[in-house]
Amino acid sequence: MIELRAFMGLADTFRERNWDNPKTVAVTGEMTGEEFLAMLDLSPDAVEVFFVNGKAFTPDLAVVTGGDRVALAPQGVPGPYRVLLGFKKMG
Repeated sequence: MIELRAFMGLADTFRERNWDNPKTVAVTGEMTGEEFLAMLDLSPDAVEVFFVNGKAFTPDLAVVTGGDRVALAPQGVPGPYRVLLGFKKMG
């Protein structure tokens, strides 16, 4: 199981789908960020950053495994928040 959280506009998507935030997601084995988004039916273009256990990754570099804590941040996070969340240099 993975504990999944969503920020900003992605949290709106969770609400529209009647998903909890955080949401518990069953994962078998290891998945890439892109596979994980496909499983959730979320567009890769909607997510700029995966936080896996507190570390920031782009979706193409993220890997999630059962037991991980994952958060998703959308495209367009304002500058000050990028610094605070630790992904200013990612894009």
